Amino acid sequence: MMHGPVVAQSMTNGETIMASAEIIAPPERVFHALITDEVERWWASCESYRMVDWTADLRVGGRWQVIARTIAGEDHPAGGEFLEIQAPRRIVQTRAYNWDHPTLGRRQTTVAYLLEPIAGGTRLTICHGGFAGLTDAAAEHAEDWGRVLGWLQAYVETGKLAA
Repeated sequence: MMHGPVVAQSMTNGETIMASAEIIAPPERVFHALITDEVERWWASCESYRMVDWTADLRVGGRWQVIARTIAGEDHPAGGEFLEIQAPRRIVQTRAYNWDHPTLGRRQTTVAYLLEPIAGGTRLTICHGGFAGLTDAAAEHAEDWGRVLGWLQAYVETGKLAA
């Protein structure tokens, strides 16, 4: 049984990122928050950016896209393809920025989400690979995943954005 919030954790070996959080909600709820336009309601911070214009063709081979809008009003589009969708347990998708990201450029990476039922909720584990040779990008994205998982956890558990 979970005894209060577990802080999201993330790490990288310079090539692959692993991140995880325990969320007090069933896998179906967390899965829905990850693959629908509900992303626009929680993947955000007053200090940095928010996601807008989420679209997805929710099938293997289907495309997804979203825009990260900075607090300065700059739009940074990203997108990819769904490689696996096993509701509510697993999502695998490619991801690439459609702009020149300072540390990653436009390199395509792969994100796998694993949702495991646990007592009182879901353990969400993320494996984000494709950073070989770009250790700065891997470190930056590992830090970001820790923050993003905290946002998701706060939203799913309370219905509000993280502070």
